Parts: sequence; C-alpha cells; structure tokens
Amino acid sequence: MGAALLLFGCGTSEAPTNENETNTEITTEQKEPMAENQKLMEYVVMETSSGAVTIELDPNSAPETVANFLRYVDAKAYDGTIFHRVISNFMIQGGGFTPDGNQKPTEAPIMLESQNGLKNDIGTIAMARTNAPNSATSQFFINVSKNDFLNYSPGNPGYAVFGKVTSGMEVVNQIRQVQTGTRNGMGDWPKEDVVIKTIRRES
Repeated sequence: MGAALLLFGCGTSEAPTNENETNTEITTEQKEPMAENQKLMEYVVMETSSGAVTIELDPNSAPETVANFLRYVDAKAYDGTIFHRVISNFMIQGGGFTPDGNQKPTEAPIMLESQNGLKNDIGTIAMARTNAPNSATSQFFINVSKNDFLNYSPGNPGYAVFGKVTSGMEVVNQIRQVQTGTRNGMGDWPKEDVVIKTIRRES
C-alpha cells in the first residue's frame, strides 16, 4: 500500500489509507449550564492554495484525537503539506506529505476513538489510518459524501470523526474536483498540488 495512511473499506471507494454569576434572573429561555467536565469546542483555520476552511473540533467526543491533531497544529507540522489523495465522491486526504512526495515524520500513533457517536457524514473530519485500528498519526480526511461504511459497527472498527467544517465547504468541494493521477506509486494524487499553507487555531 506504500507509505500513505489509507482508509480501508468496501465498495467502489477504498477507505483512506481533541465564572462568577452576574445575573441571577431566571427566564424560560435560560440555557442549561455546561456540564462540569464539558469542554468548549476548538476551532482551527486551514489555509490552502484553494482558499480557507474553518473546522470545529469536538474535544468532548474525541478528546485524544483532538489533542493529537492540535499538537501537530501547534508544532506547525501541517504547514506546507498537501492533499495527496482526492476522490471526488468520497473524501479528500492530507496532512502527511510535502509537494515533493516525501512523507513527514510523525509522533506516536493514537488510540482509535471511533465509538464516540460522531458519523462520517459530509463535511466531517476524521483521522486516516492503516488497517491497524490504533495507527492514526497526522493524516486526516474530510468526507465529501455520507460514508456510513467508515462508521464503527460490530466487526468494523471504523474511522474516528473528531470535528466538522463550519465554513469553507465550497473550498473543500473545489478541491474534490481536481484532476488526479499517480505519483510515487500512489493513485488519486492531484496533478496540481493542493497545498495546506498552514493550519492555525482560530484567534
């Protein structure tokens, strides 16, 4: 399969290979207080050669996955990488290769958090991995179709969704339509580089 992290699955698309109260007035519209251990959503902006995409990360549903992704973000490890695998009716995958086809070094793999209730629906972001469930490192993919076969089910470890696109889905759809070929023995590689210039926390 080569060095790329791939999603493995069935069908025509192979799967890709983290105060003090000042107002005591009670109203009927007052929201439920946040659970004591509930964390706020994290947001990152991914600047690509095709435009910007804002992504909401869910540390409550996928704490280890979100923390791992943000470690790469904070280390600027995604800067200058590319989307190296694009399948127009499936997903776009990146975060592991530079334009010259070299794979970037990674940290240790993480535990799979696919049983978190989040589904591989259109616009969600999930971690790519090998056929070993606990093998995800830096590579991620954004679903451009409703990929139910990537969800956890008995006998299928699935792929861990950890967030969703909240702005810039038109950029994702532009990327999904690029022409692809083969490079370094890997198919579905864009003929023209789609560069991830940077991923940064939203300020």
